[in-house]
Amino acid sequence: MKIHPPEGMRAFTLIWFGQVVSLVGSAMTWFAFTLWAWQKTGQPTALSTISFFTFLPTVLFTPVAGALVDRWNRKRVMMLSDSAAALGTLAALILYLGGWLQIWHLYLIGVLAGFFMAFQYPAYQAAVTTMLPERHYARAQGMLGLATALSGILAPVLAAALLGVMDMAGIMFIDLATFGVALATLLVVFIPQPAVSAAGREGRGSLGGEILFGFRYIFRHPGLRALTSMFAFAYFFIAIAATLLAPLVLSGSGESRAALATVQSVGAVGGVVGGGLLSLWGGFRRRVYNVLWGGIGACLLGMLTLGLGGSVLVWAVGSFFFSFFEPFVEGGNMALWQARVEADVQGRVFSARHLLVQIPYSLGVLVSGPLAEYGLGGLAGGGAAGIRLAVLLAAAGGLAAFLGGAALPSIRRAEEKT
Repeated sequence: MKIHPPEGMRAFTLIWFGQVVSLVGSAMTWFAFTLWAWQKTGQPTALSTISFFTFLPTVLFTPVAGALVDRWNRKRVMMLSDSAAALGTLAALILYLGGWLQIWHLYLIGVLAGFFMAFQYPAYQAAVTTMLPERHYARAQGMLGLATALSGILAPVLAAALLGVMDMAGIMFIDLATFGVALATLLVVFIPQPAVSAAGREGRGSLGGEILFGFRYIFRHPGLRALTSMFAFAYFFIAIAATLLAPLVLSGSGESRAALATVQSVGAVGGVVGGGLLSLWGGFRRRVYNVLWGGIGACLLGMLTLGLGGSVLVWAVGSFFFSFFEPFVEGGNMALWQARVEADVQGRVFSARHLLVQIPYSLGVLVSGPLAEYGLGGLAGGGAAGIRLAVLLAAAGGLAAFLGGAALPSIRRAEEKT
């Protein structure tokens, strides 16, 4: 009797479970890295630089990766990217066990992880389109957001508890085991390749031409072009707030590991609630409203509260709402793009869109530390005050981006096919 591999929502749910397990392991490792780097330096700039080197290769290689994803088997690309991420953790483990681990090693490991993330992002998003019918896109995006949020709840608590009984090497061993779970789920499912569309035939050619095709596709569709511009502007400010969350809590709580774990975990609870709500409800019928209202809520109730806070309770509330609205913003946006863009060109188009919004995000990550430490820190007297001021600035900038987007007819009509 022939055994058929899982397909459709069953297959997607199985992959989703594997990613939840893997994300918990990875987030535990990066929680440990964050504490280790802060204890070594005590500087926000060190943490923001690690994040920058993780995002940099994703930004640089995403267009190439997207073109190759449309050529290659997407399941194999997903397995390759997960395997490469495991190699980065293994390298860090060997360096740590040998007593050789330095801050600059984390920069290099971040570059490796970011390079393969450039392939992972378009492969996973494009696979959703071929595995599921359009009516499930928003729910699938809600589940993906829920996966990230679940890892955010579990990882800080588990890592903080386990670091009391084991060192960072033990955390990395657990991380490697979770990569095995993710790969196993990918092995047993069926992920169909897309049929060739008219847009796909138009975009075929040399690798350089296929890379440029993604950008041409976006710029000839006014709604997608305007939506990308809004996200590019908003992401610069969102990156500042996201990168400074850990330094904000650590500097304001006497470097309390428990305080950071609490704030991050409560924030992840917000992501679980938001992602769960989106998964069950499916969001507004017009997907762009999920993006706009979610972005406004994240800035007003999330980032602004973080910047105004001075206690674990207030930071936790801000972190909750910052994460609660993220599935609506990201899920609504990706569901919109999946419905608008033909399946066989999504690797190239999604990668081009990813590059255009990740360049300003990477710049936000890069400037966040120096802005808080030397720029606004000088005006506010340094320390936690400078970090809070930078987060408040980010909240104002992000809010302006989403309010401006809501005022533009081209963005409000972005999901209408033209």
